[in-house]
Amino acid sequence: MQLTKHWAVALDDYVIDLGWSADGSTLAAASAAGPVTVFEVADGQVRHELPADEDGINVLAFHPSQNLIATGGQDGAVKLWDATAGQQTASVDVGGGWIDHLAWSLDGSKLAAAAGRSLVFLNPDGSNHHTFMPAPKTISAIAWQPAGGCLAAAYFGGVIMWDADDFIPQHEFAYANGINTLAWSSDNRWLVSGNQDPSVHLWLPEKEDEFHMSGYETKVKHISFDHTGRWLATTGGREGCVWDCEGGGPEGREPAMLPHDTPMCAVAYQNQHGIVATAAQDGTVRLWSPDRQQPLRANVKLPHPATKLVWAPDDSTLAIGNDQGVVYVLKVES
Repeated sequence: MQLTKHWAVALDDYVIDLGWSADGSTLAAASAAGPVTVFEVADGQVRHELPADEDGINVLAFHPSQNLIATGGQDGAVKLWDATAGQQTASVDVGGGWIDHLAWSLDGSKLAAAAGRSLVFLNPDGSNHHTFMPAPKTISAIAWQPAGGCLAAAYFGGVIMWDADDFIPQHEFAYANGINTLAWSSDNRWLVSGNQDPSVHLWLPEKEDEFHMSGYETKVKHISFDHTGRWLATTGGREGCVWDCEGGGPEGREPAMLPHDTPMCAVAYQNQHGIVATAAQDGTVRLWSPDRQQPLRANVKLPHPATKLVWAPDDSTLAIGNDQGVVYVLKVES
């Protein structure tokens, strides 16, 4: 297996976020300085440059079925953009300061936006669907349950699962430390956090069971489930860990190890297949099949460390953004 360069382009600042259109024909790249550039994936040509936030952007989210992009930044507004026309369709001030987190529900009916302690659900036209009571502290991560029934929102001290229809808490889980990231398994069983302590914590909301894995070298900032919901890949040092979440879960099991020479900075499972991509601070990007006796499948060395790894919807292409503002689009070839 090989990773070969399809194209690369330099933005004006650090690549803070990337997102694919649902059909994989376009890639949106957010520069920390503010603009969002929409590329034609076929040849790397710029389709549009969206003036998302002159003060600086934090996050973008492509709609799961429509050619619609949501962006959020330091001006405190969520903006919606028609990615075909390159035109802004809505701008919504949600309160709470900078927009730190955006996430579409899987069916695309709701956009969750978090800014400080504020959390809102917006409709695709930008109208307000619901405004929640403020979180106890700044919201540090959000994640939609794949079935769409709830949204998990983390803050220092715990996680709340908000019902997507009744807007009441389904569960509240205490956690006595900072949470960096959240992820749901595709089968809706597991809610997982990567933490500052440093550790990984798992909840089985239906049973209200909890599991904990510690011993990481560094804060766990990146986690990714495979498409089956069985395998959980995590960073947290120079070795990635892939945990088996089948049955009673990973606690007490030995993970598969994905080694790098320097601390890891990103991890991403494919959308439909079993390959996991990892990146490290020395610029290396590797592909792994963790279930194989020889798991390493491909290795490339880029000049600078990755800030984002995002697979195309069909898994044929991997988009990489780095801290020097370069976007790489690499093809995966057998």
